[in-house]
Amino acid sequence: MKHLIFVVTNDLNYDQRMIRICTSLADKGNQVLLVGRRTNRSISILPQPFKQKRLPVWFTKSKWFYIEYNFRLLFYLLFKKADLICAVDLDSILPVYIISRLKGIVRVHDAHELFCEMKEVVSRPRIYRFWKKVEQFALPKFINGYTVSKPIANEFHKMYGLNYEVIQNTPVLLPGEIPARNHKYLLYQGAINEGRSFETLIPAMKQVNIPLIICGDGNFMKQAIALVEEHGLQKKIIFRGKIPPTELREITLKAFIGITLFEKSGLSNYYSAANRFFDYMHAGLPQLCVNYPVYNEINDQFKVALLIEDLGPDSIARELNRLIADESLYRELQLNCLLAREEFNWQKEEKKLLAFYQAHLPLG
Repeated sequence: MKHLIFVVTNDLNYDQRMIRICTSLADKGNQVLLVGRRTNRSISILPQPFKQKRLPVWFTKSKWFYIEYNFRLLFYLLFKKADLICAVDLDSILPVYIISRLKGIVRVHDAHELFCEMKEVVSRPRIYRFWKKVEQFALPKFINGYTVSKPIANEFHKMYGLNYEVIQNTPVLLPGEIPARNHKYLLYQGAINEGRSFETLIPAMKQVNIPLIICGDGNFMKQAIALVEEHGLQKKIIFRGKIPPTELREITLKAFIGITLFEKSGLSNYYSAANRFFDYMHAGLPQLCVNYPVYNEINDQFKVALLIEDLGPDSIARELNRLIADESLYRELQLNCLLAREEFNWQKEEKKLLAFYQAHLPLG
């Protein structure tokens, strides 16, 4: 039995990608531990087939959170048995590097994004310079890793000569038909962060006649709520907050249209392969999506989304209304979702994941 530790900076309960990864490795007989953070707002930890640990933090944002959490993480890992430690994204990478060196164990990087190219980083010069220094120091020392899309893997190779695998954010393929959608609503699920086009999506809703449900939380939450109030859309746009994955799946299955929008500012958005894109696909849910490389490539194989170039309010409203009104187009996208999910699913990505860990740490 191998002892594997995965380290994130989030609350654990809502991280669908890490739940899938840790479950797959635990199912193969490994002792898997997922470490994250606990705040005053955290709900009870949800049971999983692997061990979980949330470290308490006083600070929940800004540099003080990262400083506090990284020190707590370093001290915690110092006393944990491990054959391998995986740093998930750049904000947990330094303690993992230090512990792996001290203990002489395998280290891995799971890059969900181009961290330094997120809008909230790249648009703040001082913050960008700090994280870029961390990246330049740490990434060349993490030669074993994987990420969510081929364009991001190409960037890591171009910058640091790394040959990262690609393991996509696809859900587990479950049997089931598309349910009747009698109560129409639009759905945005995921982080409510800068660069997710809320500044144009929210005013666009003045021209769309069905409500929008937003499931998630993030650094743009206060601004998003303020925008809804500014445009008088409190009855049309509903914030549900963070939703546990099983409940979120039910909300997604009953939605009428999904939304996957990102501003092009920052390569991380442009090269993204968002969880929600695949979640909508697996729910048989047509979506309005940005015309960026990963989504364009998939849509060329299976037309599951209406792709959009212009993210202005009028353009978003026009394309949403087109998808609402055009029954033939809507049905075409629905049926293509059913075909596409047979190709893009966790059962296939899991094989890549297990092969990666078998190559870097024989699992028995």
